[in-house]
Amino acid sequence: MKTFTAIATAACIMAAPVVAAKDLALSYFMGPNHRMNAAVFTPFAEKLAEVSGGKLTVTQFPGGALNSSPPKQYSILLDGIADVAFHLPGYTAQLFPVTTAITTPGMCDDAVECTEAMWRAIEPIEQEFDAKVLALWANDPQVLYTKGKPVRVLEDMEGLIVRVTSAQDIPFTEALGASAVSQPVSVINQNLANGVVDGVAIDPSATMSFKMHEPANYMTTNIPGAGSAFVLLMNKGVYNALSDEEKGWVDAASGKWLSMRGGEAYRDMGQRGIDVARENGVEIIELSDEERARWDAAIQPAMDDWLASGLGQGLTGADLARLFKGE
Repeated sequence: MKTFTAIATAACIMAAPVVAAKDLALSYFMGPNHRMNAAVFTPFAEKLAEVSGGKLTVTQFPGGALNSSPPKQYSILLDGIADVAFHLPGYTAQLFPVTTAITTPGMCDDAVECTEAMWRAIEPIEQEFDAKVLALWANDPQVLYTKGKPVRVLEDMEGLIVRVTSAQDIPFTEALGASAVSQPVSVINQNLANGVVDGVAIDPSATMSFKMHEPANYMTTNIPGAGSAFVLLMNKGVYNALSDEEKGWVDAASGKWLSMRGGEAYRDMGQRGIDVARENGVEIIELSDEERARWDAAIQPAMDDWLASGLGQGLTGADLARLFKGE
């Protein structure tokens, strides 16, 4: 009888359905060797598999495999094409005036400080996204890559066409005498090489990520600006469909710790980007404190307008600046 019971029990166990792991599709438009994969995407996937005991996993779709357009990464997340997506809010700045405000001159000095500043404003930032924010980080303040003309003083900006990351940057760039155009990073190397733009304002990690040392002959540093925002998002419907236990796993695998990894990686990449540009013959032009003061004075009217502007959620630019700075 005992033997029969044991056999019957074993048969029932063997016949029971196996609970399959849930796999999340993670989309990003850069290649798999981009530093953000090692710094953010893979750590998220590995931590999620660890805390869930393999019950929640991640499959990466790099290089725009699900959609090659950088500005459309948020759309494919909302449409359910991706479960998790990397997005630059600056591409759709009209949707995210609070998040993209981190690029406002004077908000922060490096990628880590900018990341910490955004986390001090995490509540209004989260309200801007129709998605679960898994990570939120920034890069270093912009430098200016130019090909045909070195920019050494404020007057050198007059008449230049400068690519900026976000619409948030436009009034400050134009206050310096340039014309500003917003373009995705996928075209900046080619556009500077072909003369579509005269300059590209972006953080110095672009030297490695987009080989900006190839078309550029000059890099001007210490210009007004701050970091640009990056987010790793999860489709809200996918997150809400998880059990409480599964949501706990996702929460443990994401958040500020993961965000700081992104900020730290970009800080390291920024310094390396300047070094690599110099090693490849790009002339590095650092504005003196006196010259930088002239640039700051030129953008002050645009800054006053931004500080007084309404950003939604009852916040003005001045309110958000205080949040960023922890005041």
